[in-house]
Amino acid sequence: MTDRLLKMAETKRQRVKAGVARRRAKEKRFRFYGIASISMSFAFLIVLMTTIVSDGYTAFATTEIELKVDLSREALGLDSGEIDKKALMQASFRKVLRKALIEEVPVEGRKQKRQLYTFISNGAEYDLRDKVIADPSLIGKTISYWALAGDNFNQFNKGNIKASTPEDGRQFKNNQVEWYNELVKEGKVRTVFNKNFFTNGDSRDAELAGIWGATVGSFYTLLVTLALSFPIGVSAAIYLEEFAPRNRVTELIEININNLAAVPSIVFGLLGLAVFLNVADLPRSAPVVGGLVLTLMTLPTIIISSRAAIKAVPPSVRDAALGVGASKMQMVLHHVLPLAMPGMLTGTIIGMAQALGETAPLLMIGMVAFIVDVPGGPLDAATALPVQIYLWAENPEKGFVENTSGAIMVLLAFLAFMNACAVIMRKRLERRW
Repeated sequence: MTDRLLKMAETKRQRVKAGVARRRAKEKRFRFYGIASISMSFAFLIVLMTTIVSDGYTAFATTEIELKVDLSREALGLDSGEIDKKALMQASFRKVLRKALIEEVPVEGRKQKRQLYTFISNGAEYDLRDKVIADPSLIGKTISYWALAGDNFNQFNKGNIKASTPEDGRQFKNNQVEWYNELVKEGKVRTVFNKNFFTNGDSRDAELAGIWGATVGSFYTLLVTLALSFPIGVSAAIYLEEFAPRNRVTELIEININNLAAVPSIVFGLLGLAVFLNVADLPRSAPVVGGLVLTLMTLPTIIISSRAAIKAVPPSVRDAALGVGASKMQMVLHHVLPLAMPGMLTGTIIGMAQALGETAPLLMIGMVAFIVDVPGGPLDAATALPVQIYLWAENPEKGFVENTSGAIMVLLAFLAFMNACAVIMRKRLERRW
């Protein structure tokens, strides 16, 4: 009998041991799968960021060519009369730049001249014109002027166009490479910080295109979004959490708010197109319309986060305020709201960061238009930074490829900054009860 009991106990012990071994093996596999998933995601992120940075860091630099420019009256086509701004606006600055370039690289024939003229950007003549208008004393002199290089010259200097590529497969031909080498030997080529990328609006020329117009458009759009979504979202959260009766109507409202947070953003764009443009007849491609659409999209996020912040305030705070004679409105405004505000602000910043990166709803309301001028207000035609990236991504030119990646880097920096602000604000202002 004793041997039988011992045998049964040993069998049970072996079963328990085998079960523990299986559980530990499952736990190890689960850990392995988790670590493998995280590692794979991290690897994809590194590959993505490496690709963006490697393609986009050159957008922050540009190329200039030094030329000896004759600014005499004869060269500029000015008469002997008084020189004013109107006369300088009509002067032949392109002609003097091309003449200076031919003096540096003598060529013959119309075809070679056309190829040589591409060394200088179309914006160089306007930059020189503005410089002379700002300092009319330059007229009559021969100055040393660093002219902005054209896109192909700029890309070749940066290494984005390779000389090893067969001539048929590149836009920078062999004779242009020889002219480029001559200018480099003479010290006439330099690489400088590309301020145009941060100060200009969009342009057909890649070397002149910048993100400033889109950045200002995004600023006005987010300004309208913040001005509308924050007070409306916070007010809705306070009402639903503190004042609304618990019935089927409020339950239906809460369900719809949660559902709206999961609605695709393009649906809000269609709503904005139908209501704000077709019915309200607001100006197309204006930040005010974009702000209204993004307000609808970010409201669920702000309401949900604000309600969570209000729920986190202990009931004892409410009971204490009511116990000393405060009305319910005073209790909410003077006690609950200040304590919940850090969480509300955190949710608002996250909602604004989400709105900053949205493209689809803005495409639907016409903010995909080609806008050169920097908008002066929310009612002016504008585009946004994500939409600008979308527009540049459709252009196959080398210059726009690097501009696309450079703009993505700037947008990611803005998003990281806003999310970092949300994290820091939550850490510094949060209260532990």
